[in-house]
Amino acid sequence: MKVLSHREGLLSAFQLASVVVPTRDVKPVLRNVKALAETDRCTFLATDLELGLRLEMRGVRVEEAGEALLPVARVLAILRESTDDELSIEASAQSCLIRGQLNEFEMGGEDPGDFPEVPAFTGDSYHEVAAGMLREMIRRTVFAAATENPRYAVTGILWELEGDVARLVATDGRRLAVGEGTATAHGGHDTKGQTHVVPTKAMQLLERNLQDPDERVRVSLRPNEALFKTERAVIYSRLVEGRYPPYREVFPKKPTAKIHLGVGPFLTAVRQAAVMTDDESKKVIFSFAKKKLTLQARGPATGRSKVEMPTEYEGKAIEIAFDPKFLTDMLRVLNPEDNLVLELVDGNSVALFRCGENYSYIVMPLS
Repeated sequence: MKVLSHREGLLSAFQLASVVVPTRDVKPVLRNVKALAETDRCTFLATDLELGLRLEMRGVRVEEAGEALLPVARVLAILRESTDDELSIEASAQSCLIRGQLNEFEMGGEDPGDFPEVPAFTGDSYHEVAAGMLREMIRRTVFAAATENPRYAVTGILWELEGDVARLVATDGRRLAVGEGTATAHGGHDTKGQTHVVPTKAMQLLERNLQDPDERVRVSLRPNEALFKTERAVIYSRLVEGRYPPYREVFPKKPTAKIHLGVGPFLTAVRQAAVMTDDESKKVIFSFAKKKLTLQARGPATGRSKVEMPTEYEGKAIEIAFDPKFLTDMLRVLNPEDNLVLELVDGNSVALFRCGENYSYIVMPLS
C-alpha cells in the first residue's frame, strides 16, 4: 500500500480515530488503524470492539492499492511534529515508512488480517436527520448523561425515532435533558416499544463528525447496536444494556409559576453568584419576587454573594436552591440570545426549563 496526502488531512483523521482506540489493554492489534487503499479512495478503520469507525479520507492519492496497520499513537505523534505539508505512507505487514521532503520515519508492521471487522452501514431501514440539527440535539443532551449507574442504563443517550420525530434523552438521576427534531423514516424504521441507549463516547464521536450542517445523516437502530452514516464516515456502537427509567413521569404536571429568562443574562448571574460556593456548599438560592430575581450563595470558608437581575415575573414569591453547575452546563449549550421559560411548582419540586418547543431540561432542587 502506498498513498500520498496532505499532513493536515491525515492528522484530522488520526485524531478522530484516536477517540475510538482503547486506552486500556484489550488486544494489542486494536492500538492500530487499519488502512484500506483502493483505486479511488482510502478508508481508515478503528475499533475497541464496542465502538467502531470507518472514515473515508478525502484528498488522498493512491499510488498502490492494498491494506496495512498503522500504530495510532506513533503515527499521530509523527503527524503533529512533522514539518512537511505532504506525506507519503508506504506500508505492508513487515514495515511502515512515512516520508516527506524534510522528514522520514520508519517502523515495523503488523498483519492487517489480524484486525477485527468493523461493520459497514447496510440495509434499507433507517431514519435520516439533518446534521446541523442532530449536532445541536447531541450538544444539548450529552452533558446530562450519567458516568456510572448500576441500576439503570443511563450512561449514554436514549434514542427515540418514531415517524417524523427524533428524540434524544439523557439523565444522571438529578437532571434530565430532552431534545427533539424532525426526521424522515425509510423502510419502516421505528423504535416504538424498544430501548436504544447509545454510549456517551459514541455520541461524542458522532458529534465531531458532523461538520456540514446541511448534510443528511442516516441512523439505523437495531436490537443490540446502532449505526450512523455521514458522507465520509460510518460509526458503529454497541448499545448500553439495561432498562431506561420512565423519564416522562418526572415532568411536573401543574406548574404554579412560569418565569421568562434570557439565556445570556441568566448565565452571567448564575456564574457570578456561584463564585462564593465551595466544595461543601455547592448551592445557590434563587429567590423570585415581583419583577426581580435574587441569587445568593454562601460558603463557610469563602464568604457570600448576592446578585440581582430584573425579570417580568408578577407572581407570588418562590425560593428554590440549585447546584449552579447543573444550570451552567445547560445554559452554555444554548444561544445567549435564546429565551427560557422556567416552570415551577414550589421550592421543593423539580424545576422545568424550556427553550423553544424542542428542548426541555429538568433539575432537582437542593434542600
